[in-house]
Amino acid sequence: MYAVIKTGGKQERVAEGQELRVELLGESLGAQVTFAPVLVVDGDTVLATPEQLAGSTVTATVVGEELGPKIRGFTYKNKSNQSTRWGHRQQYSTIAITAIEAAG
Repeated sequence: MYAVIKTGGKQERVAEGQELRVELLGESLGAQVTFAPVLVVDGDTVLATPEQLAGSTVTATVVGEELGPKIRGFTYKNKSNQSTRWGHRQQYSTIAITAIEAAG
């Protein structure tokens, strides 16, 4: 059994017991997080419409936080002595999928 969840503007395929890195959720370590699935597949049964997915949930536990790679950027405009250096480092939450419950 697996499901597709939407988090942080992205969709991820998950299964029970899987750990994955998603954009920062703002939850403390050990907190239970619930996602509404976009798709649930259980053998030959596929639940995809909103009516079929009503009541389906994917439960996960926050097991950690980490930082992504540092991204450095530089912009420069010729002949005007204008330049800007900037940087960014994305924060991520690591979650462990504990349960996938299909409706019905």
